[in-house]
Amino acid sequence: MINRPLVLTYLYLLIYILLSSGVILYNKWVLSPKYFNFPLPITLTMIHMGFSGAVAFFLVRVFKVVSPVKMTFEIYATCVIPISAFFASSLWFGNTAYLHISVAFIQMLKALMPVATFFMAVVCGTDKLRCDVFFNMVLVSVGVVVSSYGEIHFNVVGTVYQVTGIFAEALRLVLTQVLLQKKGLTLNPITSLYYIAPCSFVFLFVPWYLLEKPEMQVTQIQFNFWIFFSNALCALALNFSIFLVIGRTGAVTIRVAGVLKDWILIALSTVIFPESTITGLNIIGYAIALCGVLMYNYIKVKDVRASQLSSESIPDRIIKDWKLEKKSSDIFTPNINDGNGGNGSSDMNVDEEAPLLASSRLSHIGHMQVGSHNQ
Repeated sequence: MINRPLVLTYLYLLIYILLSSGVILYNKWVLSPKYFNFPLPITLTMIHMGFSGAVAFFLVRVFKVVSPVKMTFEIYATCVIPISAFFASSLWFGNTAYLHISVAFIQMLKALMPVATFFMAVVCGTDKLRCDVFFNMVLVSVGVVVSSYGEIHFNVVGTVYQVTGIFAEALRLVLTQVLLQKKGLTLNPITSLYYIAPCSFVFLFVPWYLLEKPEMQVTQIQFNFWIFFSNALCALALNFSIFLVIGRTGAVTIRVAGVLKDWILIALSTVIFPESTITGLNIIGYAIALCGVLMYNYIKVKDVRASQLSSESIPDRIIKDWKLEKKSSDIFTPNINDGNGGNGSSDMNVDEEAPLLASSRLSHIGHMQVGSHNQ
């Protein structure tokens, strides 16, 4: 008998991987001077922000697909605005990197994301410096350095843009945890777009006016409505796929899917963009970095499990163990459609992934413009 919820989960994961890879490759094709030749990354990002913000407005206010959160002016000014500023910066720098370095090398540099996040968390006081995590960060950094050394078309400017975008995204994630979660505010990808996309659009207007508007006035720039509409639509569809994936899986599954997506994307980019040459040293370095990332994910998951066990009362733990024992017997049949998006019992869902989702729900909107970031 086919397990329909499980099939749907894998289908949503497949759609997420395809859309995430597609948006990155599409952005590269649009921005690259060798292909569509629209070398205006801020403009492209503003198109995405404007389109996504408008669609989110209709979904929240007109069609009422999701309900808006209780947003006060204080929360908006102290939380949403700074988060939007770093979000806009990460997208701007990440998309600009496409003008200088290959998609494959960008994906390898993105392995630095845990390093940047851990560094920012330590600086902001949300995490402590630990030897095991520090060792993983060193391993990731060494892998990225080896991969960079093996890059044939290494470009300092593109690398600096990408690394700067990674640290801006890391700071955004930490600020999300520090500012929003302490106020008890949780945003899903749709409400995130509703509040953050318009604000990010405004932040991007200043660098656009100073850097790209003069270039658009003196340079013949081609503008194809259907190209940009389909590009923005793919980015929006990616957000909806993330929304579906979060509802059926959790942070661990999404991280594994992200690793698989990176490998697929590196392989596809070498086929679609012939200039994306991969060397053996690239692969070795990325494999080293990936080992560090996987070890880091394992440590974080183990920490979450330990914190849940320590905070769980003895009676609750006995009841939970009893439920799990019955779940594995032939007598008990779980009610799959229990209001948890088809994940089965809430016990199984909360066990390791729910605490991670509180910080990842908003962080996943960074994938909306996956051309610059990937989860």
